[in-house]
Amino acid sequence: MTSKRQLRLGFILHGVGPGWDDWRHPDAQVDASTSLAFYKRQAQTAERGKFDYLFVADSVSINARSSPHYLNRFEPLTILSALAAVTERIGLVGTATVSYIEPYNLARQFASLDHISGGRAGWNVVTSWLEGSAANYGKDEHLAHDVRYRLAEEYLDVVKGLWDSWEDDALVRNKETGQFLDADKLHELNHKGEFLKVKGPLNISRSAQGQPVIFQAGSSEDGRNFAAKHAEAIFTHSDDLAEGQAFYADLKARAKGFGRDPEQLLIVPGARPVIGSTEEEAEAKYRELADLGNLENALRSLGRGFNDHNFSVYDPDGSFPREVAAEGYKSNQSQSNRVLALADQGLTLREIALRHATPRGNFVGTPEQIADRFETWLNERGSDGFNLFESLPGQLDLFVDHVVPILQQRGIYKTDYPGGTFRETLGLDVPVNRNTAARLQRDAA
Repeated sequence: MTSKRQLRLGFILHGVGPGWDDWRHPDAQVDASTSLAFYKRQAQTAERGKFDYLFVADSVSINARSSPHYLNRFEPLTILSALAAVTERIGLVGTATVSYIEPYNLARQFASLDHISGGRAGWNVVTSWLEGSAANYGKDEHLAHDVRYRLAEEYLDVVKGLWDSWEDDALVRNKETGQFLDADKLHELNHKGEFLKVKGPLNISRSAQGQPVIFQAGSSEDGRNFAAKHAEAIFTHSDDLAEGQAFYADLKARAKGFGRDPEQLLIVPGARPVIGSTEEEAEAKYRELADLGNLENALRSLGRGFNDHNFSVYDPDGSFPREVAAEGYKSNQSQSNRVLALADQGLTLREIALRHATPRGNFVGTPEQIADRFETWLNERGSDGFNLFESLPGQLDLFVDHVVPILQQRGIYKTDYPGGTFRETLGLDVPVNRNTAARLQRDAA
């Protein structure tokens, strides 16, 4: 019997690719990370495939070992605003860090994108995990992991408070009476907390969806609690269905523990499908991808989760250097913990680096096989959907043209967008304006 649950799909706009060597593919566009025309084609293809959203990741620190895409690319809100003008229904999700952006500016930027797009904005809340970020913003050191999440709690509350500055009927705009604003429905925030001091009000009103959709990607203990308490969608990584099920159950249980409806929290692990007309063709395409890489860049890729640690100084055929585990703990815990798990299996540094740089993943096969696995993950509560990378040039078109129709035929994927806003697309509630709720409570007392 076909599941009635609906699969959610996002597409990651990643320019020249997520890997260090993807740009070397003969069909790759080497300037894709700064090409509006390239992103426009991908965005419109994803919208043709009825994807729920586009996603732009970000980082505010680079060095010579960074991946080609991260070295030279667009700032998320800028490219998403441009894509809002050439798309109509697909969500637009961008990463922005609480550690280095003033909350008033961030609230204003995302609210602007929300209006420009007609209520299609989403914010991926991050705390930034590369220590080099601090120096780019005049800071002596990066905040500790636990402190970053305390800041994130306060910061998110401030931004949501600023988004609620205007009650939905505050703008009267009556030409006959000359009243533009009902001043009683415009509210200062006047926040003074451990990290932030923000007066408000914000100089832009709420959009058609109330507030942008909140995404988060933390997998550490602090990250999971933050996501379960605040996020409406969670990016994650799962090596197999069992791992996905464990994460899914844990986050849904935590959300319920915080008094939330678990169905208002979507779990979307990353996926990098490699599609072929036959199993053999799909495997050959994966080898084509893997063969682009080399050990030097694989070690650079491995270092990113350990605060860009330089692994090239170690014997690649020796064991993993356990002394760098602390770098992972204070940097990217979820990524570094996956690497340490491989080290526990006795793999050499070379084997770990190459496997990490070009993971085979769960989704190499024919369109029917990819659809089968997506449906299994959905039915078996391993995910609510997937956040897709394009593995090789042309794979997004193959997915849209050959996998999407199968998912639609099975009744687990939409044939059209249900409404105009991102929240309507995802089936998420419109947040109640906190100031309206307080006024109605006072009036009822």
